[in-house]
Amino acid sequence: MQRLEAMAQTLTILGIESSCDDTAAAVLRQTGNGKAEILSSVVFGQTDLHASFGGVVPEIAARAHAEKLDLCIVDALQTADIRLDDLDAIAVTAGPGLIGGVLSGVMCAKGLAAATGLPLIGVNHLAGHALTPRLTDGIGFPYLMLLVSGGHCQFLLVLGPDEFSRLGGTIDDAPGEAFDKTARLLGLPQPGGPSVETEAQGGDAKRFAFPRPLLDRPDCNLSFSGLKTALMRQRDRLVAEQGGLTRQDRADLCAGFQQAVSDVLAVKSRRALAEYMACHPATPVIAVAGGVAANGRIRTALEEVAAEFGARFVAPPLSLCTDNAAMIAYAGLERFRAGERDGMDLSARPRWPLDRQSPSLLGSGKKGAKA
Repeated sequence: MQRLEAMAQTLTILGIESSCDDTAAAVLRQTGNGKAEILSSVVFGQTDLHASFGGVVPEIAARAHAEKLDLCIVDALQTADIRLDDLDAIAVTAGPGLIGGVLSGVMCAKGLAAATGLPLIGVNHLAGHALTPRLTDGIGFPYLMLLVSGGHCQFLLVLGPDEFSRLGGTIDDAPGEAFDKTARLLGLPQPGGPSVETEAQGGDAKRFAFPRPLLDRPDCNLSFSGLKTALMRQRDRLVAEQGGLTRQDRADLCAGFQQAVSDVLAVKSRRALAEYMACHPATPVIAVAGGVAANGRIRTALEEVAAEFGARFVAPPLSLCTDNAAMIAYAGLERFRAGERDGMDLSARPRWPLDRQSPSLLGSGKKGAKA
C-alpha cells in the first residue's frame, strides 16, 4: 500500500552530492509517473583550490565541502523557491568516492533529516550516473549504460533502479583518470579531459602509433594505463631529441591519445551491445554518462556504433554528465518510490560496486570491492 501511494503522489526531493571535488545540491519534483522536473541544480566547483597540485587533494576537497554544503543547499532551495517543509525526502551520495567528501555530505544530510523529520535516502553515486538517462529521456528498462568518469569505467545492463549487471570495465585506470594524467604529463591544466580535447583539435591523430589495449581479448574489459605510459614515452623521446615539445607536438600527442581512447571504447561498445541485444530488448538503447561522456569525439564514435546496431543513443546534457546533485535526487526518488529508506546509521562508503554479484575487476581489501 505504501509503495502504491508513493507511486501516485507528487514528490519533491533534495539531492546532495560531495563525492569528489564538486559540492552540489538540487531539488527535483515528479508527479506520479510523469517526467521529473529539475527545479534547481547548483554546483560549487573546486578547480581553483586544486589547480596548483595537478589533481584533487582529498583533505582540501573535504574541507571545502564542509564549508560550502550549507550554502549550496540554501542556494538550491531558494532557486527552486521552496522551503525545507515542502520536501518529501533528502537524498545524499553515500559512496563511492573520497571518504572525507562523502562523509561531509552524509553528515549534513543526517543533520537535516534529524531536524526536519524527513526520510533519508542514501544513494550510490554510480547509480546516479547510470539512472540519469531515465531522468533526462525517460527511457525504460533494460538499457545498456557506458559509465565513463574520472574514477570509473563500466558497461552495465541497467535492469531496474537498484539492479545492475556489469558486462565489463576497466582493469586499471579509468578514462577520465588517464586524461588527467595525460594533461599533467603535457603540462596542461586540470581537469585533464577538457584540456586534452581542446588541444587535440589542432592535432594529427595519426602521427604517433599509440596502442589500443585489450582489443585482442573477446570480452568487454578495458585498460588505459599502458596507453598513458606510451604517451609518456613518446613525450620523453621528443624531449630527448629536440630539447622540448612544440605546440604542434603537444596537439598531436593529445589527438593521438584521444583517438586511441575513442577507438577502444567503440570496439568494446560493439561487444557490449552484442551481449545486450541477446537479451532481446523491445526498444534497444545504449546510454552514456559520466564526465568523459562530455568529450565530443568519443560521443560521435559511440553514436556511430549505436547506429550500426539500430539502437537508440542517449547522452545527457553536458551539465548532467559531470558530477551533480540532480542525478542523486533522481536516484533517491526511484528508491523512495520503491519504499526504500535509510536510518541514521547510514554509512559513508569509499567503495560501493553497483553489481554486487560479479567478482571485482580491481581487487578488494578491508573496505570492500573497488569496482
